[in-house]
Amino acid sequence: MGRKTGISAEQIANLNNYRTDFNFSELERLVLQYADAITQTPVEVPDALFVRLRENLTEAQLVELTSIIAWENYRARFSHAFGIEGENFADGAVCALPVRKINGEKDAVS
Repeated sequence: MGRKTGISAEQIANLNNYRTDFNFSELERLVLQYADAITQTPVEVPDALFVRLRENLTEAQLVELTSIIAWENYRARFSHAFGIEGENFADGAVCALPVRKINGEKDAVS
């Protein structure tokens, strides 16, 4: 899904280094920093970060972004409470996409 919306393979591979990797725009860095802050327990979003996000996003965009991040945190914590964990992944790993056959020929899923 990320690739279809414009996230590059380099960004996926370097996600753990978003703060310094040149493949991320300033806004992408801010959004990822915000996601990191919201995911921490306790949640502590620095005022300066929130101000910078407000300079780049509309109120509606900021509400939607916060909602999406909060929902993913809820989903992950809910699954964790029931012992539902990811399998065969390591911190920072990329999920390899399966190869599918199209008309009898192998084609990488985009």
